[in-house]
This record gives sequence, structure tokens and C-alpha cells, in this order.
Amino acid sequence: METQVRPPNVYAEDCPTRQVLDRIGDKWTTLTIGLLQQRPMRFSELQRRIAGISQKMLTQTLRSLERDGLLRRTVYAEVPPRVEYALTPLGETLCDPIEAIRRWSEDHIDEVSAAQAVYDARANEPATSTA
Repeated sequence: METQVRPPNVYAEDCPTRQVLDRIGDKWTTLTIGLLQQRPMRFSELQRRIAGISQKMLTQTLRSLERDGLLRRTVYAEVPPRVEYALTPLGETLCDPIEAIRRWSEDHIDEVSAAQAVYDARANEPATSTA
């Protein structure tokens, strides 16, 4: 019996690339990778620098990134123990695309906000009937 291997296709519902897309499309993932691009960091520094992230969400994000091979967790045998998180070479390949999206977001926020205001104003207008 021959096993048929299909090429990756993010548009296919059952393709594992969807899970990767979910991971890198998550805001906490992109913010975490963006910070770790600078240098390895400890949990408390990441939490302090990512405004609005809870301890639980940061823990889940870091575990998922480690599981996916995008970051490495290093525990130093010190008292008290010190733990640092750093991007792996695979994780570093995401830095340029994430940086481009961050830069685009910052460069175009005024245009997006203006479009949202126009849309919201239209949505709040009373419906006109044509009789």
C-alpha cells in the first residue's frame, strides 16, 4: 500500500501548516519573538515589556514556541535558579517577516483608524427606505 504525501497547503483544513500559521499569527507570539530578537530574556522581563499579557498567557506562549522549536529555554544552575528564553535559528527566521508586519502596523495605523471611523459612521447611520 502506497502512502501518498501531499505538499504543504495552508488552505487545506487538515494540513499541519495551519497550526504553524495559527502560532505565528498570534499577537503574543509575534510580540514575544519581536522582543527576543533583541537578546535572550527572562520571564519577568518579557512580562514587563509586553503590556497586557498575563502570566498564564506568557507561560502558554513560551511553552508553545519551545515545542515548535522556535525558542530555547535555558535553566542555569544558580541559587535561585535563573531561566532565560532565546530564539533558536529557526525562530530567528521569523524576525524579518514579523518586523515587517510590525513596521507596517506602525506606519499605517492612521490610515487604518481613519478607515475604521468611516466604516463605523456608515454602520451607525439610520437605514433609509426606498418606497
